[in-house]
Amino acid sequence: MNILGLSCFYHDAAAAIVKDGRLTAAAQEERFTGIKHDADLPSQAAVFCLEKAKLSMDDIDYVVFYDKPFTKFDRILASYLKTVPLSYPVFRKAIPVWLREKLWLPQIIGKKLGYSGKILFLEHHLSHAAGAYYSSPFDRAAILTVDGVGEWATASTGKGAGSKIELSRVMNYPHSVGLLYSAFTYFLGFQVNSAEYKVMGLAPYGEPKYADMIRDNIVRIFNDGSIHLNLKYFKYHYGLEMTEKKFERLFGRPKRHPESELTDSDRDIAASIQKVTEEIIFKMADHTKKITGESRLCLSG
Repeated sequence: MNILGLSCFYHDAAAAIVKDGRLTAAAQEERFTGIKHDADLPSQAAVFCLEKAKLSMDDIDYVVFYDKPFTKFDRILASYLKTVPLSYPVFRKAIPVWLREKLWLPQIIGKKLGYSGKILFLEHHLSHAAGAYYSSPFDRAAILTVDGVGEWATASTGKGAGSKIELSRVMNYPHSVGLLYSAFTYFLGFQVNSAEYKVMGLAPYGEPKYADMIRDNIVRIFNDGSIHLNLKYFKYHYGLEMTEKKFERLFGRPKRHPESELTDSDRDIAASIQKVTEEIIFKMADHTKKITGESRLCLSG
């Protein structure tokens, strides 16, 4: 059986070929187009993978897409409707793209890749889980996935055994560890969905002096690692920006201007959110071990 996997229309579009159960080729579209984080349909990456696998599109039994667009669209509509009229500007920007492109994936894949076979749509966090577990050396393991947001889920826990994966618990949007970290990435003047690694790299140069303030005001952390965000500090659930002015007032300073000189405050804020995030992830991992009884962990997101 030959399977072509695709991800696109968000960031870092990619393609992969699984041939008779073995990963044969994988590539990101940006490697061919030269466009950093290229999100378009990975046509050139798909062609590369097919050539490496010595296959044509006629040999493909299934195309598998990494999430469920209609479920994600449901979440986006529900979020916008819940925050009207604040959400109107982002609604006007996002909805045409969905109506023109993202809801027509079978047609786009068929036209641009010349494929007329069956297309399967997996849940976003199941795709994360599969990527971690099936590429691991383990016959069984606990699985933890954490990201910004998929369809509705922002984190999931479960286990893999043999060839089967079962995700038993999820945390849902708008409460998200990934979006919490991205909000601080934005506040520190770095690009969201691209430069979060810079916040992590900056963290060791500061002191986590704001960690308690973050816990007391911005995020409530439960014993199982799940969180509840105080949405009064955020805009991402209805706007084009990540944080509210209330965020600036809490830290007693404005958002850092991109490319401006880094300050001790920037370094301390990075250290603080890094410490809080690590605390959350370790609690999640510990709880995942407890509920699965597994000693090995596959982590993804």
